[in-house]
Amino acid sequence: MRNKPFKTQEKRAPVDDFFVPELCQPEALLSMVLLAELLVLVLVLAEPMLPGFNWVRLALTSLFVQWIVLLSAALLCRLRPLMARWRAEVAGLFCCAIVVALTMICTLVADFYDLGGQLPRAGEVNLYLRHALISMIMSALLLRYFYLQSQWRRQEQAELRARIESLQARIRPHFLFNSLNSIASLVAIDPNKAEQAVLDLSDLFRASLAKPGSLVTWSDELALAQRYLSIEHYRLGERLQLQWEVADVPEDLPIPQLTLQPLLENALIYGIQPLVQGGLVRVEAHYLEGVFQLTVSNPYVEQDMPPSRGTHLALENIDARLAALFGSNASLSVERRDGRHYTRLRYPCARLTQEARAI
Repeated sequence: MRNKPFKTQEKRAPVDDFFVPELCQPEALLSMVLLAELLVLVLVLAEPMLPGFNWVRLALTSLFVQWIVLLSAALLCRLRPLMARWRAEVAGLFCCAIVVALTMICTLVADFYDLGGQLPRAGEVNLYLRHALISMIMSALLLRYFYLQSQWRRQEQAELRARIESLQARIRPHFLFNSLNSIASLVAIDPNKAEQAVLDLSDLFRASLAKPGSLVTWSDELALAQRYLSIEHYRLGERLQLQWEVADVPEDLPIPQLTLQPLLENALIYGIQPLVQGGLVRVEAHYLEGVFQLTVSNPYVEQDMPPSRGTHLALENIDARLAALFGSNASLSVERRDGRHYTRLRYPCARLTQEARAI
């Protein structure tokens, strides 16, 4: 039953996957205006060079070309949702036809009002044909560039998704084995609690497998971490104290799956477990001006043995997934001060949406 919606999504590509970009966006408009101005310079320089440069001719040609570019961008932007349902070849031909038609209309208006100077009637057909060919060639080249850029972007996203899924697959067995070890320590002490912990682990692992995407919402990640802590509470009891400061984080904020749980696991193993009296684990999360920051702190215990390879693996895994998803602006840092160990991650996140991808 789950394959049917997936196949439907394959047949009808989403608007965001359409190879023609959002031409109404400021960045796209600026790029097109600059490219159009370069075309104007090429057209003017292609004409015979005279002793005095004709600045009026440059200004009129620039105005003519820019009008075509802006009208084409506005019309294609409006028709983009409709064209996204078509095949790429049909959409490309339709885009070229629109640009050529707008070029002919602007040429007719300029010719009627003599905006480019008096045009000899004998050369009228040549002018229309010249403008049509130029607009067709330039629009075809630009659409080909958009198509290749879209294919490159899809390939890059597929490679990124495969990399993230590989990293996520590596952390799940680590997470399962450590949870089983915690439950094993309860078997001899309290079999009833061990049985309940196994049931909790079953729900916990089912939840971690329910959404195999690269990102989940903050509320889902928080619920997953709290299920993990319920298992650890059976083992550590009153030694484990928790303080949550996460009230101002939106529930639908996207976060890489299995991010908070490994940080809590490290805090319990190296901050709470070695202490007879236990200690406080503090979880602080803030979302401010488009940047999400998460800090997990625990008591710092000086140990003769260095942290295990599993700890390094978990932190490196989280760091790699943050870099893959959010780029160089994401960071994961570790510091020790005032007798506590702090693990802090931060990344920019402008959209508060569920962005989990299906495998």
